[in-house]
Amino acid sequence: MFEFFASLFGYLLSFLYNIINNYGIAIILFTIIIKILLLPLSIKQQKTMKKSTKIQEKMKAIQFKYKNDPEKMNQEIMDLYKREKMSPFSGCLTAIVQLLLLLSIFYLVKSPITYMEKIPSEDINKYITQIQEEGKEISKVYPEIDLIRESEWLKQKNPEDNNVQKLNIQMNLLGLDLSKIPQQNMTDYTVYIIPILYIISSFISIRMTTAKQQKESEKQKAVIEVGENQEEQKENEMDAVMQTNKMMSWMMPIMSISIAFVAPLGLALYWLMSNILMILEKIILDKFIKQDEEE
Repeated sequence: MFEFFASLFGYLLSFLYNIINNYGIAIILFTIIIKILLLPLSIKQQKTMKKSTKIQEKMKAIQFKYKNDPEKMNQEIMDLYKREKMSPFSGCLTAIVQLLLLLSIFYLVKSPITYMEKIPSEDINKYITQIQEEGKEISKVYPEIDLIRESEWLKQKNPEDNNVQKLNIQMNLLGLDLSKIPQQNMTDYTVYIIPILYIISSFISIRMTTAKQQKESEKQKAVIEVGENQEEQKENEMDAVMQTNKMMSWMMPIMSISIAFVAPLGLALYWLMSNILMILEKIILDKFIKQDEEE
């Protein structure tokens, strides 16, 4: 499945590259287009998060009221979701899309010759064999990245081969070689620039999300008008939810950072641009959603 989407995204990335003739700029434009296509989903997600926060207090009241009757509690919670026209699994779609993009783009950046340039696997294997016969090493994990690095030599070896001309992908962006893998180039400080910027942007995005959740939680606590014991229990439950949300918000960036250090820099560039666009998207959507609520 991931190969299918990687191949599909490859057509778009190839189209952009053929216009720009620069892999890095093509990835930036590719990221912007993907974000625009996913904008309706992002708007729906923001609205769902807002609505979910608002019904959270009602759900906690139901849980407290029917704590000794789980069957009745579950029924009341399902009725609450129906009245609010929400699904308990409304957040799952976003998580699935994020995972799908994460792995599909990884496949695309890992094997640009296959998914972007559409060179047949038999030709790729032929080029790998030719390089190995010369005593040169080819990475088992990223063989196509090594083929791009050896593109000039392969062109001399196969002057009549049209496909070998496609191997010369321009991967330099502002002096950064997007084919480099941080784990394999530990002494080259330039390989850390994009991952570090990605880490910073992830921290900003997480801070924005957690600050917003905390603000909503404080609003809920301010309007609680229940007995002392029930209030204390509700606040403890809210704090637990906040801690869970905070932990979940860190999981994807940590996983992405780990992959970014063992993958070509082109992948980290995609994630960096995604984060920057996500931050701008949150600011703009929050403003418009707030205006809609006030109206």
